[in-house]
Amino acid sequence: MLIALSEALGTPVSTLLGETVAESEVDTIKALSEKLEIINLQFARKKALRRTVLHWSLIALCLVIVAVFAALMAVNSPYLGWDFRDPELAVAGTIYHTFEWLFVRVAPFILIAAIVGVCLTRKKA
Repeated sequence: MLIALSEALGTPVSTLLGETVAESEVDTIKALSEKLEIINLQFARKKALRRTVLHWSLIALCLVIVAVFAALMAVNSPYLGWDFRDPELAVAGTIYHTFEWLFVRVAPFILIAAIVGVCLTRKKA
């Protein structure tokens, strides 16, 4: 009956009988160090995954900026030939010009920052 009770409570029979069994401190420290090692490995994997995701996101950002620059150069500011007496074309031309003006002035700084980020997050051998 004591064995069934100890299994149900999850305690050793000696504890139910009132005996004190001293656990080995070395075993406790070893178990604790193994658990800490597992946690450290999990943190290291998570950090490496975050670094990899950031690295490839920055590469994608660089590619998008270069692609938008290429697209803007390919279309060569088509709004310059539009008839701005039509209100809808005037609004669309103003929005297009504003985007182009801001992009050409801000994107180089973002591109440089992204390239620096790619260099800083690359995998070191």
